[in-house]
Formats: sequence, C-alpha cells, structure tokens
Amino acid sequence: MASSGTRIAVCTAYDFPTATRADRAGADMTLVGDSLAQVALGYPSTTRLSLDAMIHHCDAVSRGTARPFLFADLPFGTHPTPEDGVRAAVRLIREGGADAVKLEGGREVVPVIRALVNNGIPVVGHVGLLPTRAAETGFKVQGRGALGALRIMDDAEAVCEAGAFAIVLEAVPHRVADVITTKLNKLKRFTIGIGAGPGTNGQVLVCADALGEWKGHQAKFVRRFAEVGDLAETGSKAYVDAVKDGSFPDAEKEGYDMLQGEWEKLSGLLAQRAGVGSK
Repeated sequence: MASSGTRIAVCTAYDFPTATRADRAGADMTLVGDSLAQVALGYPSTTRLSLDAMIHHCDAVSRGTARPFLFADLPFGTHPTPEDGVRAAVRLIREGGADAVKLEGGREVVPVIRALVNNGIPVVGHVGLLPTRAAETGFKVQGRGALGALRIMDDAEAVCEAGAFAIVLEAVPHRVADVITTKLNKLKRFTIGIGAGPGTNGQVLVCADALGEWKGHQAKFVRRFAEVGDLAETGSKAYVDAVKDGSFPDAEKEGYDMLQGEWEKLSGLLAQRAGVGSK
C-alpha cells in the first residue's frame, strides 16, 4: 500500500466492540495502544498498564478483528532487556492474538528490536513524542529544533535498520515527518503518523479521541469525527429518567404477555393454591 501511494488507515481498539467497529469501518490496521490505560481503564498514565492487562484486552480485540492487521504496544517496563522483550512479545502474540508488537524508543531499543525480529516477531517502532516518557519530556511536540529533529531522524532510521517494518511518528513537525517517510520508504519501510502531518504513509488516532468519547486533554492533532460521548451521555440520562418516571418499560411495546386462556388458567391455579393455604 505504501509503495503504491495508498494511504493506510489505522484505528485503535481496546475490546470486542471497538474492534468490530474498526473492522466494519474498513481499517487496514488495528492498534491496541497503551492509551487503553487511560481511556479504557482510568489510569492517569500509560506507565500503569500491565502486560497481563494488555494481553487481556488484545485477546478481546483479536476476536473482533477479521481483516485488519493487528498490532499491540509492549507496555512500559516489559522490555528492559532483549530477553524480557522477547518473552513479553511472545505472550502478546500467543495469548493476545497480535500479529506484531510496537515499542517506543530510538537507538536505545535497537537491541530489543533485533532480538524480537531474530525470533520471528514483527515489530513496529515509535519515535517522536513517547507517552511512556512524558514525565521527562512532557506531552509536547518533539523535534522543533534542528538538533532534535536530526535525533528523531537518526532514531527512526536506526529502528528500521534493526528490523522494524514500520514506525509511528508522533507529534513531530510535518516537514520532519516527510523527510523520514521518504527515507524509510526507500528502505521498504512505512510510516504511520499521529500529529505528524499528511505526508506519512498512514494515520492513526485514538478512537476515543476521534469519536468524542474521551473528555480529558485533547491534543492539537485530534479531529472529532463524531460526538459519540455526548450522544451516549444523553441516551444514558434519558434511560435513567425513563426508569425513574415509570415510562420504561412499556408493557405493550417492550413487554411480553400470556395468551388470555393461559392467564385465566394460571389465575385459577393460584386461587386454588390460595384456598388450600387458607385451610
């Protein structure tokens, strides 16, 4: 798709319903991102996500994924050494049903990527803004300065030369992303942008951001394609109000009845039982 200029649509998913939604929408790839820690599990940071939790959610997503290529994040702290990374990735693929794993970092994670690839595990890299390291860098654009941009370019190339078949570029200037994309395409690798402009081979957004389900901080690169969150809240309140005022359920529209003859028979049986009890 990248070599033919066909844009690659990547959706995030965290459970069976969001997976089937991405599948029906025609997504090319589905990502179980570590953002599930915040948008699905309520943690304040992606660093709180455990490998067991990621596997649990990835497994649910895999059951709802028929067509898209499925990849998942290796959570923070699961790959301090190449051996640790391989063990975690094997579990994500074997127990979680992922087709590939994604991990954040540049040249410092090259040994882990090489070990994963050498063990037959497909890898997606991730450079630029790294959410698991936001305590150090903050949630802000990376590579606005020339030296910072050069570092990201070098990291992206090193990650792909180590064996990653694609790389996520997050929150980097679009011209920097364009240079990286051109260079990596020559290496038969492709880029997926999130806040990296329109020149990457593909795009990904957190589904809760794109659909208006997340009410927390919204990055500049997020576009709301629907306001599902507002609609769901309105519907939930309408349901609660209908229960409270007695208008739901309606006995005719949303209830079940008995044939009149069976009701009369039941009434007679109950009357007989009551009579026996009174004696």
